[in-house]
Amino acid sequence: MEHFSSFDDLDLAYLDVGEGAPVVLLHGFAADHFSNWVATGVVDDLVGAGRRVLAPDARGHGASAKPHDPSAYANDAMVRDVQSLMGHANLDHADVVGYSMGAIVAGRLAPREPRVRSLVLGGVGGEWGGEQRPLDTVPIAEALEAEDPQNIDHPLAAAFRRFADSTGADRLALAANSRSRRGETTDVTAISVPTLVLVGDADQLAGSSEALAERIPGATFRTLRGNHLSAVRDPEFSRSIVTFVNSMS
Repeated sequence: MEHFSSFDDLDLAYLDVGEGAPVVLLHGFAADHFSNWVATGVVDDLVGAGRRVLAPDARGHGASAKPHDPSAYANDAMVRDVQSLMGHANLDHADVVGYSMGAIVAGRLAPREPRVRSLVLGGVGGEWGGEQRPLDTVPIAEALEAEDPQNIDHPLAAAFRRFADSTGADRLALAANSRSRRGETTDVTAISVPTLVLVGDADQLAGSSEALAERIPGATFRTLRGNHLSAVRDPEFSRSIVTFVNSMS
C-alpha cells in the first residue's frame, strides 16, 4: 500500500498496480480495498486485461486514517479524496468503479469531475438516486456505537453492525461517517458519462439495477447472482467490470 495526503492533509492508503489506462476502485461501507476488489479477483482481472488499478481505502476504513469526528466526513469529503488521489497519481482520466458506498461516492463524483471517463455502479439500484426519502443513517450510527449488539432492534442497522464486526472495522469511525451523511441525496440524472449498473438479484438493500439504469442517461445494467454482500463473488461481477471499462478504450 502507498499513502498520500488528501485535501485536508488526512493520510489515506491506496493500492497502485498494473500498467495501462487507469481504473479507480471505490469499496463499500465497512469493507476495504482488499475485501471488495482483491479477494474478489477484480484487481487481478483488470491488471491482466492491461489496466492500471488504483484502489484506495476510504477515510475511516482499512489502512487509512480513521477520524471519529463526523465533520471529517462531511461536505463530500470522500468525493474530494478521490479527486485528491487522481491529482496525486497524475491521472488525466480514469474509469471509476464503485460498490455500495463507493458507488454513491462515484455517482456524486462524476458530474463534477471531468477526468471521470466512465462509471460502474455496483450494489446500488432502484432505492437510490431518485425522489426517494433519504436513508436515515442515524440508526446505523447508533448501532455501530452500541456496547451490546444484542440490543439493536433496527434490522438494517443490525446488519451493518454485524458486517462491521465481521471485518474488524473501526466502529466509531464508521458511525461518524454515517452521522455525516444524514439526509444525503444524489441526483443521478446529472451523470453524463457511460455507466453500467450491477446489482445482485437478491439485493434487497439496493433494489433493481434496471430501475436505476433507467434514470441515468444512456446507462446499461446487468443483474448478478447474490445479495448485497455475496454478489461481488459472482464471476460475472469481475467479468462485467473488465468488459465494460475496456470498451471505453
